[in-house]
Amino acid sequence: MANSARLNLHIPEPKVRPGDQPDFSYLKIPAAGSVPRPDIAICAKEIGAYTDTLIRVLDDDGNAVGPWDPKLEPETLRRGLRVMMLTRAYDDRMFRVQRQGKTSFYMKCTGEEAVAVAQALALENTDMCFPTYRQQGLLITRNWSMVDMMCQVFSNSRDRLKGRQMPVFYSSKEAGFFSISGNLGTQYCQAVGWAMASALKGDTRIAAAWIGDGATAEGDFHYALTFASVYRVPVILNIVNNQWAISTFQGVAGGEQATFAARALGYGLPGLRVDGNDLLAVYAATKWAADRARANRGATVIELFTYRASAHSTSDDPAKYRPAKEEEKWPLGDPIERLKQHLIVRGEWSVDRHSAQESEVVEEVTTAVREAESYGTLGSGPTHSASTMFEDIFKEPTWNLREQRQQLGV
Repeated sequence: MANSARLNLHIPEPKVRPGDQPDFSYLKIPAAGSVPRPDIAICAKEIGAYTDTLIRVLDDDGNAVGPWDPKLEPETLRRGLRVMMLTRAYDDRMFRVQRQGKTSFYMKCTGEEAVAVAQALALENTDMCFPTYRQQGLLITRNWSMVDMMCQVFSNSRDRLKGRQMPVFYSSKEAGFFSISGNLGTQYCQAVGWAMASALKGDTRIAAAWIGDGATAEGDFHYALTFASVYRVPVILNIVNNQWAISTFQGVAGGEQATFAARALGYGLPGLRVDGNDLLAVYAATKWAADRARANRGATVIELFTYRASAHSTSDDPAKYRPAKEEEKWPLGDPIERLKQHLIVRGEWSVDRHSAQESEVVEEVTTAVREAESYGTLGSGPTHSASTMFEDIFKEPTWNLREQRQQLGV
């Protein structure tokens, strides 16, 4: 025993730090179209290798190749492109209004637009979504009012949530968009519970949930996968691996040891790993999982492999923990540029049309923000009365709430 080696712990560290050159040479990126597309009835153990590869459809020249090509109509692809561009324009404007002091906080989804937009296109509008921070594209794809979203960010007099939620914590029952929760792991449990209720009622709607790579380390993640597996719940469990959880890289949550999709295998669930910057691949994988859920085959875990090009939030400075302009070296490119290139290759788009659409979406956002600001912003303008803090708590106000309201004179 005297010669035993001293014990030590492994502390995960990113391969590069501020001041270093970006380096993604360690990534294993298979050729587009190289991953077979299995039948939805396949057992999870038969496709275990799918958790260690990457489903891709768009090749480097912009062609759609392989068995996962969803063969989408040009009009659907143009719509997907426009919504991604609109989402980015919305984000850029909301970032600026935060810097102008008109709201306290904002979170962009730059570089991740294909995740929410493609998945919204693949799901039915009646399916229920349990999103995390960067799925504003779900609402925009479902044609939800940007003015309504902006009013929530501003916490103004038209904010349907009456200023009770942080900015970007949207909620819309009508759009099938469950309230965003700051305790991110809870969305998985709630999605599984909602989908179980849908199945118990004999409904036809499925649920989908999103979680970041960091939040997979939460206990809620594992509770949800247990229930999803045991009861064959009609739910899609998405892991958005954008490489960074606030300021910690994905290895801190276990990404060094295995892919996040591989965690599905221990629960007997199929796991797919998808190029998250390829709208066609994301659509195809989501449609496969949705078809599986609707056929009562149970849940699917999808790891969406992407990159958070912007800061975690307006309170974050990524220059403190990763190399400058690392996003420009991300080997899977930009989702908007890749879909643009694909449409041009197909003869369904052009540089001039793209430039015109860029101007159109910026003008659409500008018009919406003018209206939203007319109802007030965080720093000025009308807001909800303080009396609303006593509303929407119980169906009938309790005696102590009535007493507190009288004491405040509201």
